[in-house]
Amino acid sequence: MPGNILVPIALLSWPLIVMMLFKKRGPQQAIVISFVAGWMFLPVANYDIFLLRNTKTAAICYSIIGCAYFLDKERLLTFKFNAADLPMVLWCTAPFFSAIANGLGPYNGFSQAMYQSVSWGMPYYIARVYFSDVDSLKMLALGIFIGSIVYIPFCWFELIMSPQLHRLTYGYHQSDFLQTLRDGGGFRPMVYMDHGLMTSMWMVLGVFLGVWLLLCDVLPKKIMQFPSLYLLFMLIFTTVMMRSAGAISLLIIGLIVLLVSNKTKNGFLLLVLLIVPHLYIVTRTTGYWDGRNLSDYVSQKFSVTRSQSLQFRFDNEYILIDKALQGTFFGWGGYGRSRVYDDKGKDISVTDGLWIITFGQNGTYGLAMMVIAIQWPVLLFWWRVKSGEWNSQAWATSAVMAVFLSIYMIDNLLNSMINPIYMLFSGGLIGLILQPSEVVARESEIITVQPDEKQGKKRVATRFIPSPTVEPSRFIQ
Repeated sequence: MPGNILVPIALLSWPLIVMMLFKKRGPQQAIVISFVAGWMFLPVANYDIFLLRNTKTAAICYSIIGCAYFLDKERLLTFKFNAADLPMVLWCTAPFFSAIANGLGPYNGFSQAMYQSVSWGMPYYIARVYFSDVDSLKMLALGIFIGSIVYIPFCWFELIMSPQLHRLTYGYHQSDFLQTLRDGGGFRPMVYMDHGLMTSMWMVLGVFLGVWLLLCDVLPKKIMQFPSLYLLFMLIFTTVMMRSAGAISLLIIGLIVLLVSNKTKNGFLLLVLLIVPHLYIVTRTTGYWDGRNLSDYVSQKFSVTRSQSLQFRFDNEYILIDKALQGTFFGWGGYGRSRVYDDKGKDISVTDGLWIITFGQNGTYGLAMMVIAIQWPVLLFWWRVKSGEWNSQAWATSAVMAVFLSIYMIDNLLNSMINPIYMLFSGGLIGLILQPSEVVARESEIITVQPDEKQGKKRVATRFIPSPTVEPSRFIQ
């Protein structure tokens, strides 16, 4: 593994940092900080230590579960399996069936299933335990918003100086540097994430949460002594300057769905977002749609370079789909067996979308399980919560998380950016939806509207926004 000594130091020291956070901040705040800070700053690495496949996701999840077991064991073990958790279990175990179906053996199957469980299942499980109520989901949302604010100066550094922070810190570029170059000059920041597209989606998530929570009067008035509105404007400006058209388009679509659904009290648009991936997968795997009309449209309205890049993805999908259809119901398994090779054994395929990677490796079964695992919490939310309540104090945070999961699945059609924090949304939504209505209503009473005697106005008071009789927090008012 390339890199300097800071790579193993960062990964090995993370459990100690999480333990200190648990003792000083309590479990929930410690978990939020660990996920957000760890995802933003730990190295993009695959570092084998003590027979464990260590990535930043593994370092974060192992640290949290270990600290929770020793310092908050009683709560950690309160988790009770529900039928609603089954899609995630089936998705995490899909690689095992792929390995068995292809004769790769149970050891390989368990290994691949374990890796998938770390990336998807562990964050989901942690959220089911610690973020299954109204207040904890707001804490998570606020932590992500603050994290995206913290990333602003790092993004501007790389916008100006080029993506160098990961190399300067850990000794190597985490992704192909050429992919950071933008049409017309300039760079797309990566900072400490896998790819510039992942960083763009992270900033888009911060904007998405900030805008909707501001509109719903859930966002604190000040964060770290700065007006939240000004911070949000800075975040929006930075995100736009990163020039990731796809991520910004998904942001706009998500906000439109939230606003229109809430205004019309009709959640039909959310169902449309859920249907889009299914239509794409069916039309692509059946050969009904080749993508030419979309790439031609991009060429005419945006840029020829982006059009060529898009069509390149479609062309590679075509040969990968053909190879996947030759495999078993459970796919080809690992070891690059799902890729396409020429007569000389050279790999001639390029995989971009998570859906086509999953289709090749885990087959129709794995692809179905992945889509269901991502969309199932959204569907339950749509079924449980009326769209007219999406701006309420009880459901505003979960509404924006549900819509984000739906656009994340759309992003997976062209990209493969696995972020464990998204699975916190999934587990948190399932946990909250499983609670009785009276429990959710009681939890939402934490938020009250109290008069401001000096100005004669009303303002929201929460754990993040102190009431007039409470001493303001040092960081959040």
